[in-house]
Amino acid sequence: MVLAKKKARHVIEEIIALFPDAKPSLDFRNNFELVIAVLLSAQTTDAAVNKVTPALFEAFPSPEAMAEAEEDVLAGFISRLGLYKNKAKYMKKCAQQIVTDFGGEVPKTRKELESLAGVGRKTANVVMSVGFGIPAFAVDTHVERICKHHDIVPQDATPRQVEDYVCSILPKKLWLPAHQSMILFGRAICHPRNPECHKYPQLYDFSNVK
Repeated sequence: MVLAKKKARHVIEEIIALFPDAKPSLDFRNNFELVIAVLLSAQTTDAAVNKVTPALFEAFPSPEAMAEAEEDVLAGFISRLGLYKNKAKYMKKCAQQIVTDFGGEVPKTRKELESLAGVGRKTANVVMSVGFGIPAFAVDTHVERICKHHDIVPQDATPRQVEDYVCSILPKKLWLPAHQSMILFGRAICHPRNPECHKYPQLYDFSNVK
């Protein structure tokens, strides 16, 4: 059974309170590096991405440099990551598009971001919110799992349905803090197996929820 909206919001706000200073765990210095880092994080950990990006970004510090690189050279820098050959292809194409379609600058609208190779809605939302300060709520595996485990959304909800619902119950100013804190909550507490959420009774204390 899905929680009422006010109770669902309470759970998310308590998660934010547990990790009030949550920040992105990917390392990046600008929005181009952010796009590439998030692209690389698909089906792997941020920690693994952070191990390969320093050398990658030193060798290819701009969209122009990466656009001119050979795919197999790019692949060599990220070979420790899953799907690295496909990711190398997306990286090169993405960089080329940034150069040819957007004058070398990462675009800021969702439509333009999603036109880039390897960039889906989740990545676009991360770049918008983290890179440009535009309110957006990205749904990754942690966020989806937490929302379903805590009955914020139905078990069969799609990532887009999770996004739309959470955005409907939270003010825009909480979208980014919710995303960042839920990632840390998912890593530290609400594990895929043997979640420890029961150790935090404040999540379920609805006595002051009207």
